[in-house]
Amino acid sequence: MKKSSDGFLIGRVKSFRYAFKGAFLLITTEHSVITQSLLAVILIISGFLFHITKTEWLFQVLVIGLVLSIEGLNTAVEKLCDFIHSDYHNRIGFIKDIAAGAVTFAALTPVVVVLIIYSPYIYEKVF
Repeated sequence: MKKSSDGFLIGRVKSFRYAFKGAFLLITTEHSVITQSLLAVILIISGFLFHITKTEWLFQVLVIGLVLSIEGLNTAVEKLCDFIHSDYHNRIGFIKDIAAGAVTFAALTPVVVVLIIYSPYIYEKVF
């Protein structure tokens, strides 16, 4: 096993650089992440417009992070599967479907949270 000659601090800086590069690649190349990011911006703007509470902000930020994280992991699984077996294969398809299913669960969570947060504000404005 090769030991890294980088110190702790340099190693952390490199880790952050790789992480930000990955986040940038996700946001600029993956349509699903671009869409989710735009929805996140809409939610953030809505939070300011409706003056949501600190607790509501916490839940909103958590579900935004949840969806973007799971979407990123799904993208990584898909890219890895395509790299390993570029032709269609039932097992690879199954793996990719399972990863997409995880995204579905993660994407439904903010729908519920958004309804819980914004319904009272919208109801108050309309009625």
